[in-house]
Amino acid sequence: MTMYTVEIYKKDKRSKIGERLVLKKDYNTDNLSMLEHTVKHTWQPRQGFRYIIHKTMVTRTNILSGAVYQERYDTPYCCSPSSETYWSM
Repeated sequence: MTMYTVEIYKKDKRSKIGERLVLKKDYNTDNLSMLEHTVKHTWQPRQGFRYIIHKTMVTRTNILSGAVYQERYDTPYCCSPSSETYWSM
């Protein structure tokens, strides 16, 4: 099983970028095409929605030890052991 994260955005002229995050949800599935089909038909673009599907866990390398590890795709740079900022604090 692979874990995916779906981010749903809606057009919103009140915000500076013109859209807002509506939903961020994790799914544990092997069938990416079925997940995409479900999201596409639930959150339709003609209603102003946009979606992005990310693989939740990404492989990174610890900058200090060189060990390979997994972390969430949305981990802030300063909180990731793969950055110099993390080790300089």
